[in-house]
Amino acid sequence: MHSSGLWRPLRRRDYVISARPWRAALYLLTSVPLGAATLLTLVLLAVAGSALAVVLVGLPLLLVLALSGIPLASLERRRLRLVDSTPLADPHREPPGTGLAAWLRTRLQERSTWRELGYALLFATVLWPLEALAVGAMLLVCGGLMTTPAVMAAGGDGEAKVLKLWIADSYPEAFAVLAAGVLLLPVLAYPLGALAAGRAVLTRQLLSVPESGADSRLQELDRSRMRLVDAFEAERRRIERDLHDGAQQRLVALSMTLGLARLEGPAEPLGGLLAKAQGEADVALVEIRELIRGIHPQVLTDRGLPAAVEDIADRSPIPVDVRLDVPGRLLEAVESGVYFAVSEALANVAKHSGATLASVRGGVAFGRLAVEVEDDGQGGARLAADGGEAGAADGGEAGAADGGAGGSTGTVGGARVGTGLQGVADRLSVLGGSLLLSSPPGGPTVFRLEVPCPPARSRT
Repeated sequence: MHSSGLWRPLRRRDYVISARPWRAALYLLTSVPLGAATLLTLVLLAVAGSALAVVLVGLPLLLVLALSGIPLASLERRRLRLVDSTPLADPHREPPGTGLAAWLRTRLQERSTWRELGYALLFATVLWPLEALAVGAMLLVCGGLMTTPAVMAAGGDGEAKVLKLWIADSYPEAFAVLAAGVLLLPVLAYPLGALAAGRAVLTRQLLSVPESGADSRLQELDRSRMRLVDAFEAERRRIERDLHDGAQQRLVALSMTLGLARLEGPAEPLGGLLAKAQGEADVALVEIRELIRGIHPQVLTDRGLPAAVEDIADRSPIPVDVRLDVPGRLLEAVESGVYFAVSEALANVAKHSGATLASVRGGVAFGRLAVEVEDDGQGGARLAADGGEAGAADGGEAGAADGGAGGSTGTVGGARVGTGLQGVADRLSVLGGSLLLSSPPGGPTVFRLEVPCPPARSRT
């Protein structure tokens, strides 16, 4: 278990001369003001919220009280690094949508939120007073012994009380007590370190949600899903490479051979047949190039997502303003999924919206890439859910396709949009992302996607 690593440094010979005793003391000392502040905050929220609940003003305060463990737990995970080098992961999941309501709904449904509230109550009422008592006792004993000569000199009567237990009446005795305090300091470093380690183990146990069998299976399912995504992308790249290096090159060679044959000036009808064959070869070459671009565009591989989206915008029949702020490269599956989602959105804008202008905006924040495609068309687009019509009611309520739920077949102004968004929603859900649509009658239509974006591994 990981907790055994917290006790191992106490058995090392260099423990006393290392920085660990000081880090343990700092960990316990910082608990005191933090615990006192937590206790005061919880009491004020509980009293004020209960007193004002009758007039509904106190309900937000009680809601804040229920969520008060979240910021404390976040701070405790950082403070834990003083004595535990292994980081404690945040157990909270990303909300499925944007806005305060989605965040609150997600947090109140999580088991971690209530565990963290319980930890806050335990910390505020039990843990920090015990830590203050332990550290205070150590400081009192060692400090009382080491300050004996100073107390004797300040008193002026040639004697000093040592820990209120006995009286030292000479300077040799006072300095002997000081030496005893200095020798006792490294001895007490061990119980202090053991207390800090035990406290760290307790914090880790309370702030990490234990994995149940179902949770483990879900995590394994997520891992296997990502392995399948990576395998799918690798297979797409292989097909694209084979078409580019194989069939396309053969068609180029065939077209050149037919062109050379026509230069020989063969008699009719052979000359006409050769011209027709070369024309068919050229058409097939154009089609296979479009197919290769549809499988995986070369600009996406070479220059990344912003350049690939710029390429889509340049080929769009309506003007598209692109502003994507993506630092560096992302995982290939993420870049590919977002690229095809934006491509499908712009295709729908061109076919169905009646728009004269569109824009693509996006950037990375809090480990997620968010991209919005907006147009000035007639609006009224809808996302279907569970096979039925759903989504944009009057006032622009957003339909959603999260976690692969339902279809994405839609209508714009009564005309069908098609099933392309179905694949977009499913593909984003495999990556842990979401697809949202807001399209009130009269417009504008906003197509928003969010997807986690861990940095890319080596792309060499």
